[in-house]
Amino acid sequence: MAVGVKTYRNCIGGEWRDAASGKTFESVSPATGEVLGEFPESGPAEVDQAAAAARDAYAGWRLVPAPKRAEALYRFAQLLVAHKQELAELMTQEMGKVLPEAGGDVQEAIDMTYYMAGEGRRLFGQTTPSELPDKFCLSVRQPIGVCGIITPWNFPIAIPSWKITAALICGNTVVFKPATDTPLLGTRFVELLAEAGLPAGVVNLVHGPGGAVGERLVQHPDVPVLSFTGSREVGTRVAEQAAPRLKHVHLELGGKNGIVVMDDADLDLALEGVVWSAFGTSGQRCTAASRVIVHERVYDAVATRLVAAVERLRLGNGLDPETDVGPVINRGALEKIHSYTEIGLAEGAKLLTGGEVATGGELAKGWYYRPTVFGGVEAGMRIAQEEIFGPTTVLIRVRDLDEAIRVANGIEYGLSSSIFTQDVNRAFRAIRDLEAGITYINAGTTGAEVHLPFGGTKATGNGHREAGQAALDFFTEWKAVYVDYSGRLQRAQIDNQ
Repeated sequence: MAVGVKTYRNCIGGEWRDAASGKTFESVSPATGEVLGEFPESGPAEVDQAAAAARDAYAGWRLVPAPKRAEALYRFAQLLVAHKQELAELMTQEMGKVLPEAGGDVQEAIDMTYYMAGEGRRLFGQTTPSELPDKFCLSVRQPIGVCGIITPWNFPIAIPSWKITAALICGNTVVFKPATDTPLLGTRFVELLAEAGLPAGVVNLVHGPGGAVGERLVQHPDVPVLSFTGSREVGTRVAEQAAPRLKHVHLELGGKNGIVVMDDADLDLALEGVVWSAFGTSGQRCTAASRVIVHERVYDAVATRLVAAVERLRLGNGLDPETDVGPVINRGALEKIHSYTEIGLAEGAKLLTGGEVATGGELAKGWYYRPTVFGGVEAGMRIAQEEIFGPTTVLIRVRDLDEAIRVANGIEYGLSSSIFTQDVNRAFRAIRDLEAGITYINAGTTGAEVHLPFGGTKATGNGHREAGQAALDFFTEWKAVYVDYSGRLQRAQIDNQ
């Protein structure tokens, strides 16, 4: 263990425990290479213990009135507010995004927690007339059980809040596996939940790799609900492994999002939206704008102005207030991003700016890639089809709105979409025809709000949504209730012919 580095533990049944193996792994800052902590390299045994603790806690938690469950979430939200600066700085250190973005990540968790706490006095069902006399019909939501929550590193406070607060307000319990790149933020999240007064065992934390921890969680017989955010490849395996037990599975996977810029667009606004959507979080968002689909009449102007704007972006440590773009998460990500630059050049695309690993000075200590723009890109090229997940975007020229929509839809994903136009008719055609779970008009591809459903179509997921009322549908079962006060047996349709 590095000198002065703190060792952290799993949280199982309210107790902080080491992994039985005694093995650990390190969390390393992508900006500086500094070791931030050591964490238990857990395995199936720890998942089994956590699942048992969550199953035992479920028996009591499901019976706590939802408004009382909400009180714990309100306290948790207040703690997030109190610790917002600390969490944001920690996020910039552990994950790399610039400090204002990290603050936004925490704010999203605050917003989501308050929203879901408010559902403690709603969780609405329906009442409806019966087709028979002296009979009352209603439907109610019921919790399901233990939820396996597997989250990524790019939104290490926001995404756990989307999943965990929704699961808890519905009366479920949780086994939480955060990403191995951001285990310290996962730990702080659970520490604050415990400080908010959540009963022991209601949320359990298990650190470790996806192979040993994630797969056991997916396959565990006492974990009927799974919510996973990550790559399409891993998401497909989650679905396959969960299928034999008919588990409830929510998958939030990749994106290859396009911004359409029409010839009547406000180009100043469009360029601002493209730069923010493509290079915010160093392009490491499932909603990042990795394609810019531009009307031929404004293509040259957009290309020239975009390159100039990108070359003004300052690369560096996200704690520096002068920094616009931070590091990518690790060496593997850096190598993957650069491999796509080489693919784009081999395909015949024109590299307009960037396209290289940033070295020299303080940048040599971390994983930095220069913001990259390709021009002359054909819609079928790999760099226009495959998720790069880094600070790279491509420019695709189109003749009209019809072609723009065909290009935007001509990918396997369907998460976020955007169009810049001042024509209301074009805007509403885009709303109708873009194949995506999210469409923005005169805004970039990022910026979802917590009270609307979040998720995508096609290979982006399996149809479930996070956030808003839609999240409640995933974390509850519907029960239909019939109350017959007629004093006689009524046989529904048989007696209603």
